[in-house]
Amino acid sequence: MSRRKDRERFLQLKQQNPGYLGFRGNAPAAVAAPVPELTSMLCTVCQRKRNVPVESVSGAGEDFVCIRCQDDPGQDHPAPGEQNP
Repeated sequence: MSRRKDRERFLQLKQQNPGYLGFRGNAPAAVAAPVPELTSMLCTVCQRKRNVPVESVSGAGEDFVCIRCQDDPGQDHPAPGEQNP
């Protein structure tokens, strides 16, 4: 579209809605949430290394079970490097 048509469209939308700020508006850009600090833990069930938020790790850290193993406790998980049948 031409600049003139863009301006006409903006004015038309502004008349319909006085609070219209334009396509992009003048709101501040969204700030990304801080990334939690991660640590590596070894799952005691499947023996895979997982990145886990530091806040969720208990003091001992020896009996860590990953979310995948928690979701399906009855399934036999392959060892690292093995493929599922």
